[in-house]
Amino acid sequence: MTTEALAGLVFLPLLAACAVLALPSRSGRVPATAIVVLSLVGPLFLLLPITVALWTKGAFSLQLAGFDRPLGIVWRVDALALLLLWLHAVVGALAGVQALASYPTATDRGRRFWPLWLLLSAGMNALLLSADLFNLYVTLELVTLAAIGLIAIDGKPAALKAAMRYLLLAIMASLLYLLGVGLIYGQTGTLDLYQAGQTLDPGLLPFTALVLMMTGLLVKSAIFPLHIWLPGAHGNAPGPVSAILSALVVKVSIYIIWRLLFWMAPTWELMTAANLLGVLGAVAIFYGSILALSQKRLKMIIAYSTVAQLGYLMLVFPLASAVAFQGAVYHLLSHGLAKAAMFMAAANILLSLGTDNIKRLAGLDQRLPMDVFTLALAGVSIMGLPPSGGFLGKWLLLTAAWQQDGWAWMVVIVSGGLLSAAYIFRILAVTCFHPKTAGHNRGVKALPPAPASIAALALALMAIIAGFASAPILGLLEAGLPPEMP
Repeated sequence: MTTEALAGLVFLPLLAACAVLALPSRSGRVPATAIVVLSLVGPLFLLLPITVALWTKGAFSLQLAGFDRPLGIVWRVDALALLLLWLHAVVGALAGVQALASYPTATDRGRRFWPLWLLLSAGMNALLLSADLFNLYVTLELVTLAAIGLIAIDGKPAALKAAMRYLLLAIMASLLYLLGVGLIYGQTGTLDLYQAGQTLDPGLLPFTALVLMMTGLLVKSAIFPLHIWLPGAHGNAPGPVSAILSALVVKVSIYIIWRLLFWMAPTWELMTAANLLGVLGAVAIFYGSILALSQKRLKMIIAYSTVAQLGYLMLVFPLASAVAFQGAVYHLLSHGLAKAAMFMAAANILLSLGTDNIKRLAGLDQRLPMDVFTLALAGVSIMGLPPSGGFLGKWLLLTAAWQQDGWAWMVVIVSGGLLSAAYIFRILAVTCFHPKTAGHNRGVKALPPAPASIAALALALMAIIAGFASAPILGLLEAGLPPEMP
C-alpha cells in the first residue's frame, strides 16, 4: 500500500495533466473538472498510509524499478520530506479551490492553466521524495519551468517581464547546480545523495562542487542578494500561483540545501560558510521587511515579506542544533500556510476592487470582512505572535540562539518580528482603522467567490492551530534529525 501511495503522489497529477490536455474541448470539460478535483484531493488520502508507515517504522526507502543505488533511483521518506509533502498537499488543495474559481476547466484559460499546475505538483512531490542528486535537478527544473509558465499565464506585461527574468536566472542557477553534480559524480561514482555523503571526503574539489550547487540553489530560493526575481514574480502572478510559489516553490531549493549540508556533508568543517549563510539570512530579514514597508501595492508588500521570512530559514546553519532545526522547519510550515493565505486573500481583494493599491483599501473590512480577517489572522503568524505556529518557530530559533549565547542572532530574530508587525499593521491600519468619513467601498466590481475566501481563511486558521498542535510534529522531527546534529 505504501509503495502504491508513493507512486500515486507523483503519477496521479502527472497523468491528470496529460488527461486534461487530451480531453476534447467540446466535451464540456466536466470530466476535466473531475480529474482536477481528484488530483487536488487525492494526495491528502495518499499521504495517510505513508504517514502511518513513517510513524511506526521510521524513515524508509523505495527502489524504483527494483534497481538499487548507484545505478537505480531511490526515493526516501523521512520526517522532513513527509512534513513538506503534507504542506504541499494542503496548500495545493486549498489554493486549487481558488484556482478552479479563477481558471474553470471549461475555458481556454483553464485548459492552459491546469496542465502546468498539475506538472508543478508532480514535480514537487517527486523532488521531495528524491534521494538522487541528478533526479533532484530534473524535478527542480520541472517545478521551475511549470512555475514560470504559471506566472505568465495571463499574458500581462508585468508578469511576462517577471517570468522572463525568473527564467534567465533559473537557467544560470541550473547550470551551476548541474556542474556541481558532475564534479561530485566524478569524485564518488554515485549520484545518490546519502551514498555520496558516505564516500565523499572534504577537499578543494568537493567544496567547489558544494559551492556551485548551493549558489544555484540560493538563486532559485531567492535568498538575498539573489532575490531580484522574486518580488516581481510573486507580486504579478495570479493569486493561487503566488500562494504556491511563496509557500513551496522557493522553499524546496532551501530544502535541498539542508539536505546537502546536513545529510551529505554533516562532518565537514563549514563554520565559515554557515556563518556567511546566516548573515545573508539576517540581511534578508531586515532588507525584505524595510522594502515591504515602502511598497504601494498589497501583493508587493506580501512578496517582499517573503524575502524577509526566508531569511529565518538560513539561521539554522550558524545555530546548527536540534532545536534550531526544529524551529526552522516549523517556521517553514507555518510561513507556508500563512503566506499562502495572505496571497489568496490579496487576490480576492484585487478581484473585488480591480486594484490592490494600499490607498484604495480604506473600509475594506466592511466590504470584504472575511478576506481582511484572513490577512489579520495570517499576519499573527507572520509576526510571530502567540499562539500561532509562527511564534513557535521563532521561539525555537530564539531558544537555540540563547543556548549558544548567540546574542546577535537573537537581536535579528526579535527585530525581524517587530518589522513584520510594522508592515502588517500598516495594512490593517488602512483596511480596519480608517476614518468614518473615508470613501470606502468605492469602485467595487464584484465579490470574490465564497469558496476562494473560505479556502484562504482555512489556511490562516491552520497557521494558528499549528501553534497548538505542535507536539506530534516536533516529535516526528526529533526522531528524524540530521546526522551529527547536536
